[in-house]
Amino acid sequence: MDNALFESNLPHLRLLNRGKVRDIYDVDADHLLIVTSDRLSAFDVVLPQPIPGKGEVLTRVSSFWFGRTRDIIPNHLAGLPLEEVVPDPAQRAELGDRALVVRKLKPLPVEAIVRGYLIGSGWKDYQASGSVCGIQLPDGLRQADRLPEAIYTPSTKAEQGEHDQNIDFDQTRELLGDELATRVRDVSLRIYTECSAYARDKGIIIADTKFEFGLDAGGNLYLIDEVLTPDSSRFWPADQYRPGISPPSFDKQYVRDYLETLDWDKRPPAPRLPEEVIRRTAEKYREAERRLTGR
Repeated sequence: MDNALFESNLPHLRLLNRGKVRDIYDVDADHLLIVTSDRLSAFDVVLPQPIPGKGEVLTRVSSFWFGRTRDIIPNHLAGLPLEEVVPDPAQRAELGDRALVVRKLKPLPVEAIVRGYLIGSGWKDYQASGSVCGIQLPDGLRQADRLPEAIYTPSTKAEQGEHDQNIDFDQTRELLGDELATRVRDVSLRIYTECSAYARDKGIIIADTKFEFGLDAGGNLYLIDEVLTPDSSRFWPADQYRPGISPPSFDKQYVRDYLETLDWDKRPPAPRLPEEVIRRTAEKYREAERRLTGR
C-alpha cells in the first residue's frame, strides 16, 4: 500500500471536484488537471481502501486509447506539459503517471454505454423482458452471449452516491437534440467496434464499456474522461470465455463479485476488502494493461 494514492494534495491548484476516482483541479482559463487516484468504486460507492497502482494503469491505458481513436474523434488531451502545471518534483513523483492536463470542455449529461455481450444489468433486463434499454433482442440468448451486433444503451450521469439511470435513445435526443444524440451514438459504436476488435487480438474481450463526451465553445464534440479502461469497461480473458456463465475478468468485476457475497446493502459506508482481494485486483489491472499495450 506504500505506493498507493487515495487522495491527491496540490495546494497551489484549486480543487474543483473530488469524484469517485478522479480529483480535478483548475489550471487556467483553458485547462484542467485530472488526477486518477487509486480509489475504487463499486455499485457507485467509494471503497475505503485504494488499489495500489490502479490510477497509473487507468491513466496509461486511457492515453493509449486516446492515441488509437484520435482519427475517429478528437479528445481532451492538451499539449501543456505537466511540469508547467505541477512544478514541484516531489509532487510530480507522488502523482506518478496518474495526472493528465486536459482542455476545459462542457461535459454532456449522458454516459454513452455500448454493450457487445449480454452481461450485468443487461442480462437482468433481458431475463425480465427480452430486451435491454428498449432494444429487443433474439430469444434464447444465454448469460455472456455475444450479441448479434453491439448495442447503444445510454444512461444519465448521477451525482456521487447516486445510481446512474438507464435511458433509451429517444430520451437522449430530448437531452441533447437529434443531431448530437445521433453523433454520440454513432461514434460510440464505432469506437467500441474498432477497439474491441484490437483488444480481442490481444486476448481481451471488451464485453461492454462507457464513454463520456464534451463540447468546446464552438460546439465541437470531444472524447473525454477515460477510455476503455478496466474501470469503465468489462474485460474478459478471451481464452477463458464461456457463454452461459459470468466469465472471470480483468476489471473491478472481481471486487463486485466479492462484495455480492457479503450482507451489504450497497450503500455507504462500503465494507473493507481483504488484502488478498486488493492484491489480486491490482494484479488484474496490471495484466490488462500488459496485454493491451505491451508494457
